[in-house]
Amino acid sequence: MNDIERVTGLVKWFDPVKGFGFVVSDTGGPDILLHVNVLRNFGQNSVADSSRIVIDTQKTDRGAQALEVISLEPPVGLDAEIFGEFSEIDIQNIENAPLEPARVKWFDKGKGFGFANLFGQEDDIFLHLEVLRRSGLSDLQPGEALAIRVIDGKRGKMAVVVQAWETALQSAK
Repeated sequence: MNDIERVTGLVKWFDPVKGFGFVVSDTGGPDILLHVNVLRNFGQNSVADSSRIVIDTQKTDRGAQALEVISLEPPVGLDAEIFGEFSEIDIQNIENAPLEPARVKWFDKGKGFGFANLFGQEDDIFLHLEVLRRSGLSDLQPGEALAIRVIDGKRGKMAVVVQAWETALQSAK
């Protein structure tokens, strides 16, 4: 019963308020519990539905549970949902923007947006829910550390890439 199995699948849903969600394996079978603590050990507090995930799992008396997140990729197919602010942005500008350290000021998932501040700066940086989803996140908490790429949009500075701080550090290594 203590055998660890590596599973590749999709995040069925994840609710950061409840602190858990479920993964569906590519090979089928029962849903796999994904607890927020396992996700936090990977460096994220949330994950977007339909994100591709590789996890180590263990069967328990209460079903399969994720023990460790090995890798996580944002959902595919969201690029078709370009919203107005991004329709005129040169992709090269996004790729050339540096990842900068920031903290979440506030984020309201229901409204679909929020703001962050770059470390040492007071200017608000607009965060859109769609950018989070493209980055594999589903929600943010006030004070949460991020790495973001910022560009000047029509109405001010806006994040075009958002990563959990720990994920950005792992990618830089």
